[in-house]
Amino acid sequence: MRVGFIGFGEVAQTLASRLRSRGVEVVTSLEGRSPSTIERARTVGVTETSEEDVYSCPVVISAVTPGVALDAARRAGRHVRGIYVDINNISPETVRMASSLIEKGGFVDAAIMGSVRRKGADVRIIASGRDAEEFMKLNRYGLNIEVRGREPGDASAIKMLRSSYTKGVSALLWETLTAAHRLGLEEDVLEMLEYTEGNDFRESAISRLKSSCIHARRRYEEMKEVQDMLGEVIDPVMPTCIMRIFEKLKDVEVSADADYRDVLDEALDAFL
Repeated sequence: MRVGFIGFGEVAQTLASRLRSRGVEVVTSLEGRSPSTIERARTVGVTETSEEDVYSCPVVISAVTPGVALDAARRAGRHVRGIYVDINNISPETVRMASSLIEKGGFVDAAIMGSVRRKGADVRIIASGRDAEEFMKLNRYGLNIEVRGREPGDASAIKMLRSSYTKGVSALLWETLTAAHRLGLEEDVLEMLEYTEGNDFRESAISRLKSSCIHARRRYEEMKEVQDMLGEVIDPVMPTCIMRIFEKLKDVEVSADADYRDVLDEALDAFL
């Protein structure tokens, strides 16, 4: 089995590592990629190759940022003969546009449902489209894929609606704890929230704080896609507010092992 990746961020690294461990040949093109991306790919042990060779794989997985997802599909469109799996955080309409660009190969709309940082390659992946069953065959090599919906856009709609909720919670948490931190009450507020929300709230909240900061630029882009999707069915209010929080955080640099109070300190100026 041979799987090609377009883009090689955290999602691609996690899935590629599992596939490699089960005997799958994983290939990607590193031409023009950042030093961190090159190091990530080489750490996993993927085969470095040309874009054209990536497109020739039976399964091609696009795992890029939302802003370049259509460009990735456009570049691959005339070359893919197997199935093109779009696993990006994009709206159903953008998915359908990407699908129309794949001229001869199959197309699968796929969505990561959870945190690859916490769940690793066991993270749930939902897929829709006529070729979703073919993509699900990668479960033989350690992935956790299930089919949800028949049309491209179905999986992404589920992902977008979930994302609207989870990113909204993260944004509200940031605003609440930033205010609490300025008042010197962050520990008291966390304790009261843990009392009402459950014993695992504190750990989950601190994880949300850090990941929101580390991935703020990507989540800002993702919320633009959420806003577009919601705008197709309702008159949305929340996306603009959520995007403002991630915009404040996108230039804040924190480490994953930092104390949460230090994280709040680093971001405080952005909220004043």
